[in-house]
Amino acid sequence: MASICFYFQVHQPYRLGRFTFFDSQNNYFDDQKNGDIMRKVAYKCYLPMNGLLLDLINRHNGAFKVSFAITGVAVDQMKSYCPEALDSFKRLVDTGCVELLGETYYHSLAAIYSQEEFCEQVAKHKALMKSEFGYDVKIFRNTELIYEDWIGHIVEDLGFEGMIAEGCDDVLGWRSPNYVYKNRDLPLLLKNYRLSDDIAFRFSNQAWEAFPLRAEQYCDWLRSNQGDTINLFMDYETFGEHQWESTGIFQFMEHLPNFALNFTDFKTPHEVISSCAPISDIHFHRLTSWADVDRDLTAWRGNRMQESALKQIYELEKSVKLTEDDALIEDWRKLLTSDHFYYMCTKWSNDGDVHAYFSPFNSPYEAFINFMNVLRHFKERVAEARPSKLASRLERIIADNHNPLVIEEPSRI
Repeated sequence: MASICFYFQVHQPYRLGRFTFFDSQNNYFDDQKNGDIMRKVAYKCYLPMNGLLLDLINRHNGAFKVSFAITGVAVDQMKSYCPEALDSFKRLVDTGCVELLGETYYHSLAAIYSQEEFCEQVAKHKALMKSEFGYDVKIFRNTELIYEDWIGHIVEDLGFEGMIAEGCDDVLGWRSPNYVYKNRDLPLLLKNYRLSDDIAFRFSNQAWEAFPLRAEQYCDWLRSNQGDTINLFMDYETFGEHQWESTGIFQFMEHLPNFALNFTDFKTPHEVISSCAPISDIHFHRLTSWADVDRDLTAWRGNRMQESALKQIYELEKSVKLTEDDALIEDWRKLLTSDHFYYMCTKWSNDGDVHAYFSPFNSPYEAFINFMNVLRHFKERVAEARPSKLASRLERIIADNHNPLVIEEPSRI
């Protein structure tokens, strides 16, 4: 019987404040809004759901297990705006029944645009999980489950023991997502998007033929699935935020282990790859994600606005890092967060409704203009910082050299 592998994504971006062409303040982020949203989500989702999961772990003597990928920017905002939420995650990790996964610290698209920045963000996130939770991450989950074979090769070279990706139909073909696969020597866990979306998206849809979904019925569906692992991956905000408490989502999760443990067990991602050998190689020949119907990257770079914004922000990498200015580097990295480009998406129909739900802007065009206004001002800060920084470095080189005429080549500065 296939084990159940729950994975939840925990992420909150630093949302930009309204920024016009004439604004000149260095703080681009709406501290009031970010604090309000973090506290709202914490009290609707993180705190009640963490309390429920802790109770389920204790009630079932550790037989119930889950995993989380918590972005660095989410941890930072919990520390600033709602430390009790962070403490509740720590209590869960302390049970030994919760696995933490590797992430990009800033929930960025760096894997696509800068391998150097990608590796730095992954290392920074790994260090954060160790310092905040005392946890050594072993399995990696890229931003929005973005994956292609070459990304897996980088992740494998970074020392991770496995990775999570989307169970796309065109990649799987006739195969089931309910097994462990591998690319090169990297084990892959693929999301069962149909069963995951029954909870994440369809649960409160009164037009759905299975509404209202009961835990016993859902477990009957799980029982009928063949394989080694049923990977149920979703945003953690599904519970209480996207699916409100009034839908019965908490009661659903409370009863689910009671039925599931009668015929199967729960495993974390690392437990799955440790106990289940890959059944075959699998190859992702295109960039995939878990977003929208297309499960590609058009949610973030599907129009010219997004492409232009992404190109310009990543072009600044070398200039920003040469400044060695921590504040500038931090702002630049917060501007890399994928949400800013998600808000610029111009898709319509159901996908468009989802994008509009998450966006703090009235339209994708407003999101683009606001971002570009910030980017214009940020470029000016970088340009102002570089000459003074280069001059100070030259002064240090001359002072450290016995012969002041012998200094490093300009290309090394």
